[in-house]
Order: sequence, then C-alpha cells, then structure tokens
Amino acid sequence: MPCTRKEFSDQNTLTAALAEKIGALLSAGIAKNGRASLVVSGGSTPVALFERLSGLDIAWQDVGVTLVDERWLAPSEVDSNEYLVRQHLLKDKAASAIFIGMKNSAGTAEAGETECAQQLALVPRPFDVLVLGMGGDGHTASLFPGADKLQAATDLSQDKLCMAITPPVAPYERMTLTLPAILNARRIFVHITGEKKKEALEKALADGPSEVMPIRFILRQKNVPVTVFWAP
Repeated sequence: MPCTRKEFSDQNTLTAALAEKIGALLSAGIAKNGRASLVVSGGSTPVALFERLSGLDIAWQDVGVTLVDERWLAPSEVDSNEYLVRQHLLKDKAASAIFIGMKNSAGTAEAGETECAQQLALVPRPFDVLVLGMGGDGHTASLFPGADKLQAATDLSQDKLCMAITPPVAPYERMTLTLPAILNARRIFVHITGEKKKEALEKALADGPSEVMPIRFILRQKNVPVTVFWAP
C-alpha cells in the first residue's frame, strides 16, 4: 500500500480539497460506527485547514478530536497546540466536537504519561483521520531525529498510546503519540507546503535510516494508506 502524493497549484485549493476529504471520511465513520475521530497536528500550516473544517456541516457532536503531539504547556499559552486547535477548529459548526487534550496537571510530561493515555483511550480507534505535518528535518509529531526516546516511541512491539519526549534542540518537553498509536488509523494525511518541505519530502522518500528522518516510519509502512498533500 504505497504512499501517494497530491500536488496543488496553491494552498487554498489544497485546503479545500483536504477539508472535503476529511469531512467525507468523518461522516462515513459516523454513519458506520456512530462516531468518528480526528487527530491533528499543530504549527502554522494547518491553521487554514482548521478554519475550513470548522465550517463543515457534519455531525461534529459525534466526532472526537485530539492531538498528534503537544508541548507541555498550559492550554492557555499560545505555543500550546491545544490553544491553536481551540482558536481555529473548535468553533462555528465544529464547536460541538468532543476534544480530548494531552496536557494534564502533572508537572512534567513524563509524570503525566499515564493520565494522558487514559484520556486518549476515550478517543475512538482506529482513528478515522490522522493529519501529520513534517519539519524540514524530517520530524513528524514529536518524533525528532536524535530525541532521547525516539527508539522507544517508534518501537512497534510496545503498546503505549503516548510518550513523553524531549527534542534535542526544542525549548519544551513534549508528549507525542507513539508510532503504534499513529499507525492505528484508517487514513493518514501528511500536510505540507512550500518548496523547502517538498525538498525534505524528496529526501525522506529516498534511501536512508528512518531514525534520521522519522517521517520515513510513516511513509515506508504498508498497513495504513498515506496521502501527502502539498502546495507551494
């Protein structure tokens, strides 16, 4: 089940197409199972997508929404992914979606792992739709090259939903979905924009260790359909 790619002339066209696809998949999941789940990433790239999704006329009250990863910050802080999602997605028609965040009252992400996993277990799995981003270094979620727990977080033989992880150069401790949790999805979309990200994607699709560019763990697996959406 190879990774497929869709390229668009501009970001607005990409956003419209991806939002329509996500909405259709969520509606299909609700029709089949009574509820559906959407897992999203942070950063600036998905903001327009969140805005578009928030206006979709679907049964949002039957959709569980959570995050691929989170900085261990209060949800009120602007660098928090939960803050981003609340500002741009969980409004308008999507205000009735059931949001499950990663951050809890524990002082550190490591101390909060168990409670985070208990909360994430409330989100229907397999996830109907999981949207990943990708950094120029090939990281996705908080699976960073050189991260202290990268090997543990990408170990397919373990069954943890989430894991505390600290990127080598990032300022915050983080919580990330593990690779087994990410791959417990029906569809995965990788949403990237710009020429630099396209160059990074080409590099990720070439030969080399997955640990060097962790997005390769997603692109190279054969069990879950992955579609890369790219625009300049």
